[in-house]
Amino acid sequence: MELKTLSKDNADWVARHLVAAALFVDEDPELANEHALSAARRAGRVSVVRETAAITAYRLGDFATALRELRTYRRISGRNDQLPMMVDCERGLGRPERALELGRSVERSALDTPVQVELAIAMSGARIDLGNPTAALGELEIAQLDPSTAYTWSPALYSAYAATLEELGRQDEADEWWARVDRAAEALAEAADENAWETVDVVEETLEVEEPGDDTEPADDEPADDESADDESADDEPADDGELDDTAQLDDDDADSDDDEPALAEPDVVGEPGEADQPGEIDDDNPRDVDGSAAD
Repeated sequence: MELKTLSKDNADWVARHLVAAALFVDEDPELANEHALSAARRAGRVSVVRETAAITAYRLGDFATALRELRTYRRISGRNDQLPMMVDCERGLGRPERALELGRSVERSALDTPVQVELAIAMSGARIDLGNPTAALGELEIAQLDPSTAYTWSPALYSAYAATLEELGRQDEADEWWARVDRAAEALAEAADENAWETVDVVEETLEVEEPGDDTEPADDEPADDESADDESADDEPADDGELDDTAQLDDDDADSDDDEPALAEPDVVGEPGEADQPGEIDDDNPRDVDGSAAD
């Protein structure tokens, strides 16, 4: 686990903030972001911490911060699994051309299947932003657009395809795909119920955030580079020296100045990153599941 690179007290403290961020990200993304920033100030070189800061900022619509954190996460981890979110952040900043350029910078076959699907949806949205729904539809016509088998990412892909068909005025076809969205969701729910013993459920445990027993700062604190992070009150986390790690400032070639950020725009349809795919077989009249283990 990445937190093992920290001292025990600091790792425990950071872990509690990450758990809190995960628990609040849906119901209170602002609070989740505060927890993520607290973790980032104390573990700025841990990739999962920077990823969490990025996701919570994205959920708040702070696309500039999210993109900056995602670039740092990508640099530290060497992973491209959050590339779709990076593309969507470029869209949110009003830069669809740059979104397309970023999406084409990585070979699709090198990505995991769920990430390929999420990227196709994000790229399609960028095409819509540019007023080209025909090209947007082409971005979605991938091998995973299979109406006979449902995975966790299928409803999002079908929804994007249906919405794009509507943009093109092909309402009858769009209605068929909207119906497939419902059938896919039903098949997945049925598969999850019947194969529950084969799946691994992540149990989220609420931890009370307590300060370490002494006021000494862990030796290997890693503060984040996000200058927008506000200092929290003294009774919320242990004292720290407030110095920013000089290595935390981004030096990416593709990093942009945020001084002239355009107005933020809500992304179109974007699937949730990192979902495991558990298939379900779709029958137009009677959806049923397919046995098989979930893909990584």
